[in-house]
Amino acid sequence: MRMVYCHQRQLKTSRMLLMVAWAPARGTLGWISLHSFSFRKLAILGGHLVGLRKGSSASYCFSTKAGTPGPMATFHMPVDRQFEEFRAQLEESGAVRDKIRAIVSDLDSTTRCMQAQLLLIHHSRPSPEAINKIKAQVDSLRAIYNQLAEVVKSVPGQYYRYHDHWRTHTYTVVSLLAFIHWLETGGLLSHGDAATMLGLKDDDFGLDLEDYLVGLCNFSSELPRYVVNQVTSGDYDCAKRVSAFLSDLYAAFRMLNLRNDLLRKRFDGMKYDLKKVEEVLYDVKIRGLLSNIEPSSTSK
Repeated sequence: MRMVYCHQRQLKTSRMLLMVAWAPARGTLGWISLHSFSFRKLAILGGHLVGLRKGSSASYCFSTKAGTPGPMATFHMPVDRQFEEFRAQLEESGAVRDKIRAIVSDLDSTTRCMQAQLLLIHHSRPSPEAINKIKAQVDSLRAIYNQLAEVVKSVPGQYYRYHDHWRTHTYTVVSLLAFIHWLETGGLLSHGDAATMLGLKDDDFGLDLEDYLVGLCNFSSELPRYVVNQVTSGDYDCAKRVSAFLSDLYAAFRMLNLRNDLLRKRFDGMKYDLKKVEEVLYDVKIRGLLSNIEPSSTSK
């Protein structure tokens, strides 16, 4: 009995198999199972196990002497070459991240200025002058997002790889824009209008829907404070307007099947915002401070 090692290579699947066969004598034919559902016809010729080609598979076999396996070729990329490629990829990714961080720093500064100006509206009646000062920063935001788009488009298909760098800032930006829009119109800023204001209409770099929805949730958290300050300054009907708007917004969010953990948590906080506004409205109403004017619904 001679032990023969057979190296089988499947051409279709590139799967490498190492088989062990027992041959009774030279020159005989036999059947050997090379994998579970395939059989190959083999022959022992001159002390070597020869595989007969069948279909799209090929067998490469060799025999042993004195029970010692024959050599088997191994093909692999040198370790240093692999890590040289890794180093180049990491350096390229690091350069992109550095560019994004520099741009996001400008985005952070702009949003902080807008937030500081918006604080003044909380403690006074909204005026066109105060709102226009905040809206003047929108052009700066659009320019910053255009810079981000240029960097991200330089590495196609990597949008969500770097998205975390500016995601939280986008939440804040959408919240500020939605607040300004509500102060001017009393309605909800749509996703399309927000994307247009920021210049994010491109398919490769646009306003992510979840970023927009989280921004709306952040906007709703500002309304209870705004209501308290406005009622304190004598605008009692503000509680009625905000309550009607926030009720419509909360009902609209209830239509969504939210599975995003962050978005779900932010939405859960909206009902507490609505509750705070309703408590203020109740206090104003039982004191007879409301006018008889009915607030307009958001959907109208």
